[in-house]
Amino acid sequence: MKVDTKCLHEGWKPKQGEPRQLPVYQSTTFKYDTSEYMGKLFDLEASGYFYTRLQNPTNDFVAEKICAMEGGVAAMLTSSGQAANFYAIFNICEAGDHFITSSAIYGGTYNLFNVTMRKMGIECTFVDQSLPEEELAKYFKPNTKAVFGETITNPTVTVFDFEKFARLAHSHGVPLIVDNTFATPVNCRPFEWGADIVTHSTTKYMDGQGVTVGGCIVDSGNFDWMAHKDKFPGLCTPDDSYHGITYAERFGKGAYITKATAQLMRDLGSIQSPQNAFYLNLGLETLSVRMERHCKNALKVAKYLKANSKIDWVHFADLEGDEYNDLAKKYMPNGTCGVLAFAVKGGRENSIKFMDSLNFISIATHVADAKSCLLHPASHTHRQLTDEQLREAGVAPDLIRLSVGIEDADDIIADIEQALANI
Repeated sequence: MKVDTKCLHEGWKPKQGEPRQLPVYQSTTFKYDTSEYMGKLFDLEASGYFYTRLQNPTNDFVAEKICAMEGGVAAMLTSSGQAANFYAIFNICEAGDHFITSSAIYGGTYNLFNVTMRKMGIECTFVDQSLPEEELAKYFKPNTKAVFGETITNPTVTVFDFEKFARLAHSHGVPLIVDNTFATPVNCRPFEWGADIVTHSTTKYMDGQGVTVGGCIVDSGNFDWMAHKDKFPGLCTPDDSYHGITYAERFGKGAYITKATAQLMRDLGSIQSPQNAFYLNLGLETLSVRMERHCKNALKVAKYLKANSKIDWVHFADLEGDEYNDLAKKYMPNGTCGVLAFAVKGGRENSIKFMDSLNFISIATHVADAKSCLLHPASHTHRQLTDEQLREAGVAPDLIRLSVGIEDADDIIADIEQALANI
């Protein structure tokens, strides 16, 4: 099936007489007839559910759909995209380990990696993703365990060069982890370009309505953990908390997600609620249709902004002449997403005046849903960063992030035009 069809038909596959729509398993616990079988569940010797803090059938059906859309072998839902990125790294890193990430990532993820995970003893090196391979290779250390990046960076909307970073990661025996939130599997499937693990903030385009917070991790099954077992003891040596199970030996291609579920979800409990997973599934059913409209509208808006004398600059990879247009055509030939970045002439004061003059385009700490919204990262999402850190992340003080919705494109442009008239 094509990804458009998978949006509707993967995951929950009802049998005769079963509900056509995904049921919500709104239960904390599950009944079994014998103590012996329950024991097998706790020993990971049998398949099933015993407590929703770890797994829930509604969640697993939705995760299965996203997994199929990405072309992976196993997936899990989390309570947020932030939890997904944390679990993705923490599943293979522990105190004393190191990983490499692009500096041009979402401010919340930057803070997670730079502050919180450092407190846990996990070191992170932020790199300029535009550097050539020979320069980037210098940042790898003997204790480097992963490389991380975003398909389309938030909020700078630059495009990640998958093949370059996959070569680097694999030549050093570590996996490439990519946050595919903005492109979604409708427009980009990172596994086809060498990524090993994909994360999502399902809060964004996948939900599409701004209704639920959630995240997802998908494993390609392609990374051979046992080939690098000295680097990944958590997967390749016995786990005493599960009677000596070695995940990579027992579960093969499912080892990474099994460990994340059995260990991290068990101990940290960042589970997505079954009700939220149900809402997410509804959003996924229309994802391919919405992404086509988002991309079409965003390109029209970007062209308008590019030609407007009150606009200083516009970054949108689908625009001809954009610095990342060639990479966008290579990795996302059907369009990138509906998010673009631009600056109003006159600096921060004019930017704020412009945003405050908009009618239906909302100022919101959100992005990538059906309704157009925007924010000024230096004042909002990235305000915890210093000017130096902002520059390292490529976030200019005048940058405005605009998430173009699925309204009529001419109405979106008209709202921007009347707001610009106030400057």
